[in-house]
Amino acid sequence: MALDVIRAVIGLIFSHWYITAAMAGCAVIGAGTWWQWTLRAERQRTERLSALRLSLADLDAMGSTAFEYATRDLMIRDGIQARRVGQRGDQAADVIGRDRVGGVIVVQCKHTTTGNKVGAPVLYQVNGTAQPTHGADIAVIVTNGDFTRDARRRAQDFRIHLIGRKELARWAEDGITLHQLLRLSLPLRRWRRLRHTAPRLTRHPPQREVSGVEHFE
Repeated sequence: MALDVIRAVIGLIFSHWYITAAMAGCAVIGAGTWWQWTLRAERQRTERLSALRLSLADLDAMGSTAFEYATRDLMIRDGIQARRVGQRGDQAADVIGRDRVGGVIVVQCKHTTTGNKVGAPVLYQVNGTAQPTHGADIAVIVTNGDFTRDARRRAQDFRIHLIGRKELARWAEDGITLHQLLRLSLPLRRWRRLRHTAPRLTRHPPQREVSGVEHFE
């Protein structure tokens, strides 16, 4: 019974060619309209974000999720195709972007409302996943707080870029681009700015920091 109905429908469609043509035409028009709407919406968002400025007070008042979206929007402002990926199990990546020449920038965001500092364990996490898991050419950690002395040392060893409170003000408030802020050359040299050291981490796990207290939302 069902097979007879299917055959009847197929026969009707092919015996009346204008039905098929009309259906195909509607599909093409619908796809074209959707594509134009998507491009227009993307262009409007890019234009709106081109003048984006965020004060440190604005950023401090945000929650951790809003801070991740703000980081994404600042990257879009700078001409980077960025998307927020942060969620449970994100493997030390909250925002991933691709610049105009295809370089992949992986960002870990750490928002604090108490002025505490990001410690070295975060550096180990980012160093262990940025390139192997996310294909990063450049890894960045951004916070509205600051970094411990040990974290800054590890950043130099791993060649991970750090954006602390002072750098964040220049980026978000003053409008300097991310490439200018981090002094990134174009095109990015794949993984020469990061050194993967996961085997060392397996044998020598990082010790708990005493010099700084980590407390993030």
